[in-house]
Amino acid sequence: MRLLADSHVLIRWAENPAQLTPAARAAIADPNNEVFMSAASLWEIGLKVAKGKLRVPANFAQMLRLGGFADLPVHARHAERALTLHPVHGDPFGRMLVAQALEEGLTLVSCDQWIASYGMRQIVA
Repeated sequence: MRLLADSHVLIRWAENPAQLTPAARAAIADPNNEVFMSAASLWEIGLKVAKGKLRVPANFAQMLRLGGFADLPVHARHAERALTLHPVHGDPFGRMLVAQALEEGLTLVSCDQWIASYGMRQIVA
């Protein structure tokens, strides 16, 4: 399975994986699965760090890479897809992750309930 971890999932995985559901932990830890972290998530986390709303290690992204997470860049096709999504939620980062997951055929690992309205594959985190 190919997974895309939401921003809050990346933070919880790095800080305390027990905060995630057993299904999310098992899917992320499964060596047969490919798990991605979006550049959009790293940007969102960086903005929160810059505003003093969040603290993560300076090498946060590298820690995740060493833990098996692969980079997913944001491409123009992702932005175009995000523009076509009906506005269920105002979070631009969340909408980008939905667009990336739909475009790339990924299952989104997230605790956000509004994602279900897009009719996509999700593992509740």
